Amino acid sequence: MGGKYRITGNKYPRMRRPRRRGRLVFLAVASVAVLGVVGWGTEQLIDVFTGGGKKASAAGTKGDCTTKADRAGAAASPSSSASARGLPKPGQITVNVLNATPRKGLAKQTADELKKRGFRIGQVGNATKEFDKKIKGSGILLGPASALNTSLPVLATQLAGADQRTDTRKGTDVDLIIGTGFKELTPQPSAAQALTALTAPRPSATAVKEDC
Repeated sequence: MGGKYRITGNKYPRMRRPRRRGRLVFLAVASVAVLGVVGWGTEQLIDVFTGGGKKASAAGTKGDCTTKADRAGAAASPSSSASARGLPKPGQITVNVLNATPRKGLAKQTADELKKRGFRIGQVGNATKEFDKKIKGSGILLGPASALNTSLPVLATQLAGADQRTDTRKGTDVDLIIGTGFKELTPQPSAAQALTALTAPRPSATAVKEDC
């Protein structure tokens, strides 16, 4: 071959373009970065729509939710007894036991039983002419107007079916006037259950969640 340069020997130079390794490395790194960003974005979207795998909701956690019934129960602590609702305890009620029947000794027998149940006993004897042999039912519970929603309901737990009345007397004593239909006081277990139901705190009718 003519010219200035001449090829000698049995090896020939390879006529190919040099590899662009720098560009390939850049493309590889960029691809990894893009995949990483896409994966992170997908995870964030999943967290948004699923709550991040937690059982939390817009209403807040279960511990933050309160109900009207919860607040009512908190307000009515175990100390909420008869006195908390304006009802006296048996030991704060003085009962006059009066017999309006022909049976002798009935007033004392009834008074002794009421005393065992925690009531204070006042006068024990026969009823006045106004009531003597004129009460056909089990009895009448009689007291001042202030006793209508206090002492009389408590005493009524001891004599089911007794009529509750008020008069113009002064003081806080109440009368248990035994009628001809009287057999015995309400059995103590039943009376105790009725007294517990009467003095127990009253929960709200429905439990409605608020501020959750």
